[in-house]
Amino acid sequence: MKSNARSGAALWLAPSEFASDVAPTIANLPAVRHDARFFLLHAWLPMAAFVVLVMASMGFGADQWLADRLYEWQGHRWLLRHAPATEWFHAAGRDVSTVAWLGVLAAWLVARSRRSLVALRRPLAYLVIATALSTILVAWTKSWSNMDCPWDLVRYGGDRPYVGLFALRPLGLTRGDCFPAGHASGGYAWLSLYFFLLAVRPRWRWAGLAVGGGAGLLFGLSQQLRGAHFVSHDVWTAGICWATALLLYLLFWHRPVRGMEAGR
Repeated sequence: MKSNARSGAALWLAPSEFASDVAPTIANLPAVRHDARFFLLHAWLPMAAFVVLVMASMGFGADQWLADRLYEWQGHRWLLRHAPATEWFHAAGRDVSTVAWLGVLAAWLVARSRRSLVALRRPLAYLVIATALSTILVAWTKSWSNMDCPWDLVRYGGDRPYVGLFALRPLGLTRGDCFPAGHASGGYAWLSLYFFLLAVRPRWRWAGLAVGGGAGLLFGLSQQLRGAHFVSHDVWTAGICWATALLLYLLFWHRPVRGMEAGR
């Protein structure tokens, strides 16, 4: 995997360099084979877990059950909505994620200017695109999904009825703007670190998964404590970010094996 990433990284050279130095290398680039086990572990099992979590949270009431517990614990109000700690997490999480993304972008620009870092050009480009696209897709979905925050609902001291994701909103009810969890995407977008490290340092990939998953959970829980989101909002955000990271990884590194090679 490491050697493939080093060879494939040459795709990010300037056009003139590509034509003179890299084309022969790319012509001999070996395929990166992703077998059935890879897709089972990275696509089918995560998809199954996503479906189960969505059904449990949105179909069987886990959303309301957990929100009820948090609401009761805070004295039947969202006491932590404007608490300094949760407000700080809300702002700091966004800022830390933005600074980290800018750092990766700067590292990619440096790698493009130094031939000694050619092996990191493609992996860093992947990380820049995957993290940005994940947050963009979550924001885009949020722009049309039309669901309310818990704090907006009558059940939790608000003035709106609960309307499900695929239900029709009553006439005159203004649109909701709380699904999926936008703030948590600043953490879950870094699930792409798993695939970045799978390409450059496979033994470290679980650390990348822990960073992205841990940051997403932390950002998501802080918002749930404030009454801003149900747990399903975070599940959908994590699902979007993981799917984006996986598809881009395959786009960057997957090579179909053809002819005689495919039959081996």
